[in-house]
Amino acid sequence: MAKKAKERRRRRGSAAEMRRTKKKVCQFCKDPNSVIDWKDVALLRKFMSDRAKIRSRRVTGNCPLHQRQIARAIKNAREMALLPYVATK
Repeated sequence: MAKKAKERRRRRGSAAEMRRTKKKVCQFCKDPNSVIDWKDVALLRKFMSDRAKIRSRRVTGNCPLHQRQIARAIKNAREMALLPYVATK
């Protein structure tokens, strides 16, 4: 029984081999003229979930520098009451 399970595992391959997705490119690195500003609520909402959580780098495709800037801008906009801390239903 254990031998069959090992054979099945070998045939499947690793998760990385099975899932070859295209790497996301940071939209701010692609367009150097774009500016991250806490007053641009429409831009910041793109990087928030429907529950008003900041989306991760893995989801948005931002580079570490721009992800930090986005997070800081969202936090500033929340402090100025332009964005919600929590989405209410």
